[in-house]
Amino acid sequence: MKIALIRERKQPADLRVALDPQQAAQLAKMYPNVQVAAESCSDRVYSDDAYRNAGVPIIHSPEDFDVLLGVKEVPVADLIPGKSYFFFSHTHKFQVYNRPLLRAVLEKKIRLIDYECLEWPGGGRILGFGRWAGIVGVYNGFRTWGLKTGVFHLKPAYECRDYSELKSALSQIRPGAIRITLTGSGRVAGGALEVLNFMGIRELSPEEYLSGNDYNEPVFTQLTNPYLYRRKDGAEEWDSRHFYSNHAAYTCIVEPYLKVTDLLINGMYWENTLEPLFTKEETAKPEFRVKVIADITCDVEGSVPITLRATTIQDPVIGWDPVNLSETTPYTEGCIDVMAVTNLPAELPADASTDFGKSMLEDVLPLLFNGDPDGVLKAATIAENGHLTEKYNYLKDFVSGS
Repeated sequence: MKIALIRERKQPADLRVALDPQQAAQLAKMYPNVQVAAESCSDRVYSDDAYRNAGVPIIHSPEDFDVLLGVKEVPVADLIPGKSYFFFSHTHKFQVYNRPLLRAVLEKKIRLIDYECLEWPGGGRILGFGRWAGIVGVYNGFRTWGLKTGVFHLKPAYECRDYSELKSALSQIRPGAIRITLTGSGRVAGGALEVLNFMGIRELSPEEYLSGNDYNEPVFTQLTNPYLYRRKDGAEEWDSRHFYSNHAAYTCIVEPYLKVTDLLINGMYWENTLEPLFTKEETAKPEFRVKVIADITCDVEGSVPITLRATTIQDPVIGWDPVNLSETTPYTEGCIDVMAVTNLPAELPADASTDFGKSMLEDVLPLLFNGDPDGVLKAATIAENGHLTEKYNYLKDFVSGS
């Protein structure tokens, strides 16, 4: 078997890789009959020389390789027929913008294994950059707050050499008596909590947060699903299984927190069957206190309806005018500033890649050689031999639609 790390071709360029140089070299040592190489690339976090120095050959085309490892979606024109691809395809949730990609995968008889669909036999995702999205998202949230208030200045996260430098920058700011609400409980929220705790920001229970007490220090609370949603029929006991199966039976109850929050960090998982955290019209109410939103979740007009579009690393913030209910220039008086960068982990590409590659090396790639006994790869294979697999056959009408 021949495995190649492919160059990221989607623009803007993503610097992350599926395996760092040492991990790619280790894969070759683990499986001596496997050839591992990296496609030449001038704009990733690890140079061609870094791979060469680790003993990983550099190739100029992956056409002769069997398994191709990327990160972001591969542009349709660059898909090579008949190959097995690993990447985040963003297709299995009916993402219309990637319908042409899924069609091309089928037409070119590609085996598509989506990282997002790789799950442990007992449930739960194996891979993801969620922790790093949470880490960088909180940093960007504070950076936006500093730019809005003029109280402190943080350089962009992508200018930090690594996570250590990012933490060093955060340790030098004094945010003042800011009140912060964090939503979510998964990997994204875990990364966000990691940073908030590192900064020494005092955590309050949701009940304490709403107590009406004034604090002369920064404080935050974390809202998990039971504090974000309530059953419309009034049932008080929280039932996670019922919630995930019956989103329409729940209403959002976050409004009281928005009346006492300055910075909202949104790290929750969201689907369009759930109510948003608030409506656009509610931002015009005098009691709506939120001034900055770090929307790590970044569902366009989703859980945060004033996330009108995903933003870029170079231009990360959009402004929302709550009077005219429209986009405005960020950091202007009276506006709400929304940081909605869609590829946050790419701002710390080396740390994020090494973390991701560790799981690839230990938990995913061995399944290519041991027969995939629990069907993990099979369950994450969206298409093969020109057909959707059984698990993803629900996408058939989507693929043929317009």
